[in-house]
Amino acid sequence: MCGIVGYLGQRRAYDVLIQGLHRLEYRGYDSSGVAMINASGDLNIYKSKGKVEALEHFTQSKDLDGCIGIAHTRWATHGEPNDINAHPHVSQSQMLALVHNGTIENYNVLKEALTLHGYKFVSETDTEVVVQLIDYIMQTNGCSLFDAVREATRQIVGAYAIAVIDKSKPDEIIAARQSSPLVIGVGENNEYFLASDATPIIEYTNKVVYLNDGEVAIINHQTGLHIFDAHNTDESEIHITELKMSIDELEKGGYPHFMLKEIFEQPRTLADCISGRISSDAKSVVLSGVIENREKFINAQRIIIVACGTSWHAALIGKHLIEDFCRIPVVVEYASEFRYSNPVVNKGDVLIALSQSGETADTLAALELAKSQGAFVFGICNVIGSSIPRATHSGCYIHVGPEIGVASTKAFTGQVTVLAMLALLVGQMRGKVSEETLETVATDLRRVPTLIQDIFDRLNGKIEDLAKIFTYAHNFLYLGRGYNYPSALEGALKLKEISYIHAEGYPAAEMKHGTIALIDVDMPSVVIAIKDKVYEKTVSNIQQVKARGGKVVAIVTEGDEVVSALADHVLEIPAIVEPLTPLLTAIPLQLLAYYIAVNKGRNVDQPRNLAKSVTVE
Repeated sequence: MCGIVGYLGQRRAYDVLIQGLHRLEYRGYDSSGVAMINASGDLNIYKSKGKVEALEHFTQSKDLDGCIGIAHTRWATHGEPNDINAHPHVSQSQMLALVHNGTIENYNVLKEALTLHGYKFVSETDTEVVVQLIDYIMQTNGCSLFDAVREATRQIVGAYAIAVIDKSKPDEIIAARQSSPLVIGVGENNEYFLASDATPIIEYTNKVVYLNDGEVAIINHQTGLHIFDAHNTDESEIHITELKMSIDELEKGGYPHFMLKEIFEQPRTLADCISGRISSDAKSVVLSGVIENREKFINAQRIIIVACGTSWHAALIGKHLIEDFCRIPVVVEYASEFRYSNPVVNKGDVLIALSQSGETADTLAALELAKSQGAFVFGICNVIGSSIPRATHSGCYIHVGPEIGVASTKAFTGQVTVLAMLALLVGQMRGKVSEETLETVATDLRRVPTLIQDIFDRLNGKIEDLAKIFTYAHNFLYLGRGYNYPSALEGALKLKEISYIHAEGYPAAEMKHGTIALIDVDMPSVVIAIKDKVYEKTVSNIQQVKARGGKVVAIVTEGDEVVSALADHVLEIPAIVEPLTPLLTAIPLQLLAYYIAVNKGRNVDQPRNLAKSVTVE
C-alpha cells in the first residue's frame, strides 16, 4: 500500500519528491507529506490530508530548499486519514523524520514501553512508534542513526519499508525493509533515489538496487551506498539492476485515465507477452523457467495456485487450462487463506504464485510457507526484480509494462496468456497435448492481439452508449460457465472497484440455487453466452432471467442468432478456441465497467479505499 520516496544529491529534493509522489499515488492517496533538511540545517515537514495536489497547494510559499528529503503518500491502516496521521512522522526530539510502508504488529507493546520512558504520541499510527523507538535508542545508547535503526528492526514485528533522516546529518538517509518493497536508484556523482517501486526513479536513472528482507542501507552523499544485514555486522554485496522501463509507459499518453490507456494497450502488451515464446509455425512454446525445471512439472503430483483479487480470477482460468491440457490436478487458493489454513503441501507439489506487482504480502507469505514444506515454487509476475520473482525457484514475467490504474486490466489478460502458454508447454512435455491441438491453440493465441483490436474497433462506441443506460443501476449480476465463470467474477469485480455498484459474479447454472430470487426489472444481468460446450444451457439461463423481467446484456460469439433474439443488448466477440475465450470476453467487461464509472463521475484510476499493491495484510 503506501508509497515512499527519498532523495539525496545535488537537485532540489522537493521537486524529485513531489514528482515521485505523483508516480506512486496509485499506492495510496489518503494523505501525503514531505520532510527536507535545508542548507541551514532546518528540518521542514509539510503534510496534508488528501491527494498529492493538496500537498502541493499547501507547500506554496513554504521553505522548500534542501538537497535531501523523504516523502510519503498514504493508504491508511492505523488512524483515519488526516494531517496528523499523515507521514512523515517526527521524533519527540524533533531531530528525526521517518516514512513507513507496512504495518507494525507489536506497536501497542512498544508504545506502552516508550510512554513509560516519557514519550508522548500525537498520532494514531503505528509508524510514530518506530520513529520514537529509534530516537529512544539513540538517546539511551548514544549511537548513530544507522545503529539505532538496525537495533529498532530487531525489536519491531511486522512488515515495513522505512526511510529516516536526521537533522544533524544532512547528507545521509537510512533505509530498511522487511516484507515491504524498497528500491534504491543509483545516479551519477553519489546521487541517490529511494522509492517503493521503480516508477519514480526511471526518469533519473535506470540503475537500481533492490533491498532484501532484513537489510539496512546507509545512503551517504560522501561515502556512497552501503547495505548491511540487520542481525549481524556483515555487509551485503550490492547488485545493480538495469531497468527496461520508459517514461512514456508512466504517462497517460492523451487518454483521460490510465485505466482506459491500459485497456487499449492490450493488443500491444499481449503481443509483447507472447513474443519469442511461440514459434513461428505455432508448433512449440518456449518458457525458459518451465523448460529449465522440466522434471518438476512433468512429475508434479498437484499444482497449487495462490493469488489475490484479480490474480485469483486469472488463477481460476489457469486451473481449467492446466487440468485440460496437462491432466494435473490443480487447487486455487486465496493466498490469505492458504497461509493460515495449515495447508497440506507435499514435495511433489508445484506452487504457482500469481501477482501483478510481485509484492503482494499474502502471496509472498504463502509461497514462503510452501517452499519451507518442500514444494517447488514458480512465480508469474509483471514487475521485474520484485520480491516474488526473487523468492521463487523459477518463474515467468508477463511483460505487459507498468500498470498504474488500480483496477487491473492488462495484467489480468497477461496472466491468463502466460498460464495458457505454460499449460500448453507442460501438456506437451507430459505427452497430453497432441501436435494438432498445440498448433491450433497456439495459432489462436497469436491471433488474440488482433482480435482484441477488432473488439475495440467494433464495440468501444457501442459499449460507451450502453453504459449510459445502466449507470444508475444499484446491483448487477454477472453469469458465466466453464472457462468464463472466472470472467464473470472478474467483470463483477471491475464494476465494484471503480463504480461502487454492487455486483455479483456467479456460475450461470447455480443461479437457480438462490440468486434467481434477486432478479427483477431493476437488476441487469451480464451473461457470457459464447459458443462453447454448455452454450445451450446458458441460453436456458438467459430465458429464466428474461421470464422474471430481468434485463440481459449478453456477450456472444460473432454471428450468434439465438441469444441475440433473447437478450436486450448483445456484444459480439470473434470466434476463438474455447480455452482462450476469457482473453476476449474480458475486453467488453472492462470497457463496460470503465464507462459506467466515468458516467458516475468516479475517479477510476484511484477508487476510494483501494490501493494498487497490497503489501500489508
